[in-house]
Amino acid sequence: MAASTGRTARPGRAPGPGRAKKDAVAAARRPEVRLPPLVPYGGEGLEPDGDYDGVRFEGVDLAEASGPGARFMDCALEGCSLDRTELVRARFIDSVLTGVRGVGTDLAEASLRDVEVVDARLGGVQLHGAVLERVVVRGGKIDYLNLREARLKDVVFEGCVLSEPDFGGAHLVRVEFRDCVLKRADFSAARMESVDLRAVAELDIARGVDRLAGAVISPAQLMELAPAFAAQIGVRVEG
Repeated sequence: MAASTGRTARPGRAPGPGRAKKDAVAAARRPEVRLPPLVPYGGEGLEPDGDYDGVRFEGVDLAEASGPGARFMDCALEGCSLDRTELVRARFIDSVLTGVRGVGTDLAEASLRDVEVVDARLGGVQLHGAVLERVVVRGGKIDYLNLREARLKDVVFEGCVLSEPDFGGAHLVRVEFRDCVLKRADFSAARMESVDLRAVAELDIARGVDRLAGAVISPAQLMELAPAFAAQIGVRVEG
């Protein structure tokens, strides 16, 4: 019988499940939208503080419509025109926006919760001060997206192109960028917690590289961003 050494294992020497969980990036919780049978929209334009529940807007021209404070619950917007549509402080809950298009859509201070945005073609969308929770933006292209001072929690940008998005002063918690293109992104004064940039197809940060604390990037992205990091801390790199 082998003699006992009398030694006890030291706790915390090997990485256990607890440490693995601590080091892992918290994944965003995706929306689970299950729309009920919908009623086709039969009106014209939008109403301020309007209440739309279980409505399908299919191919509706909402250009220059004004519906500040409107509430959309269990709704589907499909192929709608949103040129200069005013939806300040609007609320979208358990809804799907598919193939919407437009320039200058005003969603300032809007609230999006459990929402899917699919194949959108938008430009100059105003979402400053907005609150996005459990939102997926999949496919499509959005130019000059204004998310300044917005709050994003459990948001996924997937397979889309974001050209010159502005996240200045925004608070991002559990936000994922997957197979998407970020061109000339502005993260000035942004705050990040569990932001996953590793799967970005193209990462181009114009401003705010110093605000990436709380984000996770890949080794390859680190090499690409090295000149920007060096410039931020005043390091000159010469051959």
